[in-house]
Amino acid sequence: MPRKARIDAPGAIHHIILRGIERKSIYKDDLDCNHFTERLGRILNETAVACYSWVLMTNHVHLLLRSGNVPISTVMRRLLTGYAQQFNRRHRRCGHLFQNRYKSVLCEEETYLLELVRYIHLNPIRAGMVENLTALNSYPKSGHAVLMGRKKNDWQDTDYILGLFGRTTRKARNAYCDFVAKGIAQGRKHDLVGGGMIRSHGGWAALKTLKTKGIWLMGDERILGSSDFVEAVLKRADEEYEKRTLIRAKGMSLEKTIAAVASNYGVDPEILKSASRQRVVSQARSIVCSLAVDKLMITGAEVARRLNLSPSAVSKLADRGRRDRHTKEIENQIFQALNGNG
Repeated sequence: MPRKARIDAPGAIHHIILRGIERKSIYKDDLDCNHFTERLGRILNETAVACYSWVLMTNHVHLLLRSGNVPISTVMRRLLTGYAQQFNRRHRRCGHLFQNRYKSVLCEEETYLLELVRYIHLNPIRAGMVENLTALNSYPKSGHAVLMGRKKNDWQDTDYILGLFGRTTRKARNAYCDFVAKGIAQGRKHDLVGGGMIRSHGGWAALKTLKTKGIWLMGDERILGSSDFVEAVLKRADEEYEKRTLIRAKGMSLEKTIAAVASNYGVDPEILKSASRQRVVSQARSIVCSLAVDKLMITGAEVARRLNLSPSAVSKLADRGRRDRHTKEIENQIFQALNGNG
């Protein structure tokens, strides 16, 4: 059975779980852990993706992120590819470090945000890596210590989470710590791994039983939230699919986009696929990347292949195209022409 596409949208909350291949360790020492968190922080800052909770376990990682304009898939590709290459060079190994596909669950914020923050940060206690909450308060491989003020980094959004617990930092930290302490006795919560409201109703088998009684619940393993939330998310995903289908039906291909942008700048389309660093070529590439990713909904990986760039370079160029007002005006004009409205 084919795997379902991941669901993403600006502002969406994602619980991400990535594991080492064959359940093997993805770090050998503290230096590896530092390399991972430094790379994670740099990418989050560059892409304006917020991190609310995180923990590094022996052979897996939990992240709780809010996506921005850059898709979560782009963020994760840059993180996993870059770290794996660095890890392999350092330890003189080759081959895959992570399982082929990380898990990403889109979460309903109002119901699950704080539950997930607590669940993720309690992983070291559940796994026996730290003895108690006092030890967790200073544990360096988790975002809990950052929320408690025992560790600092500039890429974890502590203000947003603490703001949900109190108006002053001191009161907020005390309330947050009490909240986390109450979660220790709950153990592993399997209802926090996706499937809409399905797991809380006894799983997919129970869902079928409810349907025979005329009770319908919307569920999807890629989504964690109420039935209404799941339905709304899937509706948006369907709309995005329809938009993508319409774009393809109009023939708005990547090659036509490259040709249109090249024509606008008066350069040969082939030069956009070369190693040229001319300013005009760089500007044209940034428009191609932002148009392709944002308007035509083409994956960064495909754009990278066609322009002979790395996926991370495509992400940076697209972001540059989004930020520059003049470039944005040119981009809109080209898109209207491609769309048949120019």
